Amino acid sequence: MSDTDHPKDAAKVPSAEELKARFGRDIFNDFDCEDPRFNDHFTEILDTQLAHCPVAHSKVGHGYLWVTRYEDVRRIAKDWKAFSNAKGYQPNRPEGFPYLYPQESDPPIHTTWRDALNPYFTEKACAAFEAQIRADANELIDRFIARGECEFIGDFGGKLPGWVFFKNLIGVPIEDLPMLVDAVEWSTLAPTPEEKTRNFGIYYGYLAQYMERRANEPPRGDLVDAIIKGVTHEDGTVAPWDERLRVLVDLTIGGIATTTYVMASALHHLATHPEDLQTLHQHPELIPQAMEEFIRAFPPIVALGRSCARDVEVSGTQIRKGDYVMVSYSAAGRDPRAVPNATQVDITRKAIPHTTFGVGPHHCIGANLARVELIAVLDEWLKRIPQFSLKQGTAPTYVTTILRVMRQMELVFNTV
Repeated sequence: MSDTDHPKDAAKVPSAEELKARFGRDIFNDFDCEDPRFNDHFTEILDTQLAHCPVAHSKVGHGYLWVTRYEDVRRIAKDWKAFSNAKGYQPNRPEGFPYLYPQESDPPIHTTWRDALNPYFTEKACAAFEAQIRADANELIDRFIARGECEFIGDFGGKLPGWVFFKNLIGVPIEDLPMLVDAVEWSTLAPTPEEKTRNFGIYYGYLAQYMERRANEPPRGDLVDAIIKGVTHEDGTVAPWDERLRVLVDLTIGGIATTTYVMASALHHLATHPEDLQTLHQHPELIPQAMEEFIRAFPPIVALGRSCARDVEVSGTQIRKGDYVMVSYSAAGRDPRAVPNATQVDITRKAIPHTTFGVGPHHCIGANLARVELIAVLDEWLKRIPQFSLKQGTAPTYVTTILRVMRQMELVFNTV
């Protein structure tokens, strides 16, 4: 089965005992997004919650609520006054994690920073990177194509997004990419708060040194220079240096930690659905549409958190001021109330509603870049490697928390 396939849920609401037998815990009243069983039963758990429990509860740490349905996710993501970002997007946030800007802020601070950063992420600005992205994709393919096989994450998918972000936007040396990708991923995926904090410190310290160095160099007119320049907030104060550093850290996390999953999942789908692979060969004009469907079906951000600023009700559940709420973007894209046949990947789907890039003021600033990158990669891959499949006896491996990450995928191909 593909990553989105699952058995049909029964109409009857499962009891706590049935849920424990099926998933190892009561995913309605005792949910944990870091439970390895969530990783193992990812789509089945989301679909069961969508069918029967639009707002699940977690008892982990300080606890949180888990919201799944499309309309609820959109409502919460748009209403920053009732659901604030200013207390962070991670549940049970480890000690030592500073808040990152602009993601972990509300208007007007968020608006001021986004106004300064948006010009570097417009459709026109991102389209200018396309030729370099295609060249980089081909350079990576050149390294393994003669072997007739690759481990996709290590050989391609874990490298290209960082190349794109580093080369085109911030100028960090690409030889430092493996260390940064590893540290970024494990600051979220590590099993203990101590390991998360240690990994966070690795890339936070690296980027602090990089920004200090850049501040003493002649300006390049790039995104880093804009961050170093900073912004003036509504109260007339200039953003302090540490706030500017947090902006660079926030953008770097988004730039290198998310696109890989969509890219890898798209190729996994095509490797296991040869009829769709054939369709894209016959109709390459469908590639942008197909990629939008892959973006819907395989969102890398499982959920992000908000802090409730006043008493509200969501799908019949009372949420109190101070409660922590996780909005599940991954579940929302699978909601059959919003997407017909939502569990199926349909590369010919025309209307593709999803929340993969977020909704409202915090809509992903890198969405334009992600689309350019993903479409260019799929196009170049299919030109160079038209037929490919999973290596016999292998299957992708995943790790899941608030992110969903594919760690390994073995592909074989014949390019003759």
